[in-house]
Amino acid sequence: MTASLLRKLNAVSHSTGVKMFLILTLALLPLGLIALAASLQAIRTTDLEKEALLRVAVTQSARKLSADLASDRTALMLTANAFATSGADPAMCARLSVFLASHDRGGGRYYIHDRSGRRLCGSPLPEPAGLSLSDRFDDAAAQLLPDSPYLVSRARSANGAVVAIAYYSRGYLEAMTNPAGSSQNRQISLHQGRRSLLITRPASFAGGHSTTLSARLDPPDIVLTMTVRDPPVTIARMLSLFLPLVMWFAAAAIGWFVVNRLLIRPLVLLRRTVAAYQPGEVLEPMRRIRTPAQEIVALGNTFREISEDVATHEAEMAESLETQRKLTREVHHRVKNNLQIIASLINLHARSAHDAEAVEAYATIQRRVDALSVVHRNHYAELEEHRGVGVRSLISELSASLRGTAPAEARRFGIQIDSDNLHISQDVAVPVAFLLTELVELAMLSNPRTAMRISVQLEPGRTDRAVLHILSPALRGSPDMTARLEERYGRVLTGLSRQLRAPLDHDPETGDYAIVITVLE
Repeated sequence: MTASLLRKLNAVSHSTGVKMFLILTLALLPLGLIALAASLQAIRTTDLEKEALLRVAVTQSARKLSADLASDRTALMLTANAFATSGADPAMCARLSVFLASHDRGGGRYYIHDRSGRRLCGSPLPEPAGLSLSDRFDDAAAQLLPDSPYLVSRARSANGAVVAIAYYSRGYLEAMTNPAGSSQNRQISLHQGRRSLLITRPASFAGGHSTTLSARLDPPDIVLTMTVRDPPVTIARMLSLFLPLVMWFAAAAIGWFVVNRLLIRPLVLLRRTVAAYQPGEVLEPMRRIRTPAQEIVALGNTFREISEDVATHEAEMAESLETQRKLTREVHHRVKNNLQIIASLINLHARSAHDAEAVEAYATIQRRVDALSVVHRNHYAELEEHRGVGVRSLISELSASLRGTAPAEARRFGIQIDSDNLHISQDVAVPVAFLLTELVELAMLSNPRTAMRISVQLEPGRTDRAVLHILSPALRGSPDMTARLEERYGRVLTGLSRQLRAPLDHDPETGDYAIVITVLE
């Protein structure tokens, strides 16, 4: 029936949500509501009846036990008053024994004592332990013994000289508290403060659910508690309890079948197809998916149309990118050729110059052109991977170029490089290259026989900033150094630090120049 209903619904052009709603509503909703209401009502009625019967039973037991205790306490009080006024009377003791024995077939225990602790009358059985001499004349009319399974009822004479005590065994209490018509599967106990006395407990009482109710005795500080275990589970009770669960399970199974058939499996296949998509491909997800869900069919067609558009755009972008790459290579080639031409012209003019100052001027200009050429070569070398200019390779190549164009007396000028694997943009690389060129040239002019250490390290806790240190004894403070800085180098260094947007710090005692530069993460 369900399969035919699915086929009929699949033939109709409805949304998946409408199909699933119709199936669940028509097949399960009325039956589920009826079964759930009937089961809940039956369980509620059964629980109320059981609690009402238990309440009647515990009330009857408490009243019966209270009446018997009150009757026995009256007899005990009469006997105690008689003994206190007329002395011990064996006949009165015998009548009391007969009266108590009629209530307790197991042989009621009773004892009459005076203030000195002397027993005036009592049962032939030994008195149970648990009551001291002072406790015998206590004000409590009834008491549970902590060390013996007895309930004690006492009555003092009017003058307080004699006390009559009755001990009620567990068997007597079980007979008194067994209500008429009560279930045998019950547990009865007495409680007085922290003291408790278990009267009866069936062997099969352990485990399962139970219901407990209590009622106070007279005296009111003793509470009778009755616990009844729930009846064993029968087939009818199991059906009434689990019928709603069966209905909900059936609803869940049918709902899962419908959703899995119409939605989940087609969506999983569609997701796998889309996840395996590569740019430039044309998706054909509905070639593998068969589903009556019109929404998923429309979604698959939409993915196919989008993939076609993406493939077209990818082809156009790839063509544009290749054109741009060719243009970039052409620009690079021309810039490189222009820089080489400039360097060659400067070299030719330097050779034709006879003045030492002119030769040095040409060499200074050529070093700046070489620095720019080094930046350009390193920038284009990293351009394909979009990583920026490598700091270590830039400083290494620039150091080699500066040493190659250094004056004759500075050809052995040593440059030590210590740099992390960092990359910087071309906007940062150009002023850094010129800054190194100016400082190396300044150091060579100040002391050509010394060395220099260049280090670039990340700032602690930062990934986007590094500190560039240029350290050399030739850069220490001196009158010649001050004159050269004021004459030309100072203005150039200040302009380069402004381009880097960071102050250029100088320690004249150690000859250390330091500046913070921005690196690519």
